[in-house]
Amino acid sequence: MSRSLQLAEAKALFRLGAPMAATQFFIMAMGFLDTAMAGHYASTDLAGVALGGNIYWPTFMLCSGVTMALTPMVAQLRGANRVNESGAIVRQGLWASAFAAVFCVLIVINAEPLFALAGVEAGATDVALRYLKAAAWGMPAVLLYVALRYTSEGLGKTLPPMLIAGTALPLNGLLNWIFIYGEFGFPALGGEGCGWATAIVMWCELGMISLLLRTSFFKAAGVSERFDWPNLAILKSIFRIGLPIGATVFLEMMVFSVIGFMVASLGVVSVAAYSIAGNVNWATYVIPMSIGGAASIRVGYFVGAGDYEQSRNVAKTAFALSLSYALVVSAILIFGRESIVTIYSNDPEVLTLAATLLIFIAVYQIVDDTQATMIGALRGYKDTRAPMLYSLLGYWVVAMPLGAALGFGWLGYEPWGVYGFWAGLTIGLSIVAVCVGVRLLRTSRNDSRIQALSGA
Repeated sequence: MSRSLQLAEAKALFRLGAPMAATQFFIMAMGFLDTAMAGHYASTDLAGVALGGNIYWPTFMLCSGVTMALTPMVAQLRGANRVNESGAIVRQGLWASAFAAVFCVLIVINAEPLFALAGVEAGATDVALRYLKAAAWGMPAVLLYVALRYTSEGLGKTLPPMLIAGTALPLNGLLNWIFIYGEFGFPALGGEGCGWATAIVMWCELGMISLLLRTSFFKAAGVSERFDWPNLAILKSIFRIGLPIGATVFLEMMVFSVIGFMVASLGVVSVAAYSIAGNVNWATYVIPMSIGGAASIRVGYFVGAGDYEQSRNVAKTAFALSLSYALVVSAILIFGRESIVTIYSNDPEVLTLAATLLIFIAVYQIVDDTQATMIGALRGYKDTRAPMLYSLLGYWVVAMPLGAALGFGWLGYEPWGVYGFWAGLTIGLSIVAVCVGVRLLRTSRNDSRIQALSGA
């Protein structure tokens, strides 16, 4: 690919990806606000919110990941000049979200046995359970919201979701302040207040994105032109593509959650430091995840248009952008780690441990960022099953057992504590990145596979 073509594609990815990055940044900033504001209320509340999030967010991502299928499905239809056929698919995506919401709520409000099994301290468990039961009220709203958000992105409209998330961020901060600290006559709820703030914000987001149904691009897709009952054939297609996406994200997030429970047995200081390191990691993950999202849209569009060479160019450019970003961020984390961690806590023990953990995060960045972007490109091809299997191998067969062995000293060496868990994650994710890279290379060069995956 010539330098001029690569530059043109980079600009196209930027136009799509910049609003997506901002959207993800706003979403992650909400998590940051929850963590930081709960942490400044009390260390126990910080730990409780973090542990509650270890149940809430993987469950949410498993279910919302199913509707991520809407992005490549709609993008391919748009590339084939059949955007008017998108409405029927989106309506079934909303049904899938409604069914998933029931499952999610049942999981998060019945999480107490998991905390007991992990031996989490009573104070942190109490905060986590109250946080989860409050946040569960927003689960139906947010799952319907993400279905419409992924539709908008598949239509090439990434700016409206950004504006919604940007509006939700200050609202989340205000509600956290009111409910955590007990302002305007409300009781001080601590970590539980984060849950109520989250639930309210989610309903507000659904209300805002529903207004987009009146826009020309949603009308062109025919999303709200009629009511449809569940259609098993379309739902099957959505789940065939989307369930592996949700499972891939779930496997990744759940391994962090399980390790979080293991770290909890090391004490509040360790779990607080682990939470800070994880929060920084997710914050820096926003850009490569958005590059991958933009690549999914661009790849899907060109696959729908039958231009497989250009879809390959998209994947190559996205990978180059992600790798460059990862190298820059790694340097920032190494040299600025001591200043970064002070944003989250004022506990000297927590700060010392978290600052050292950011060195691990700096190394982890390189493989984490590139694999995220490559998986995004594969989604544009509707190639979602293989990444799920690679994630199962890398995270659950390698990262978790190896991290536990190093962290607890099961190999006969001195226990590494929380450092061992991050070492295991880095090694496991390196395997995922290599496997995903090979898969993307082979899929992008195989026209027959592309046609089979797209249903052509």
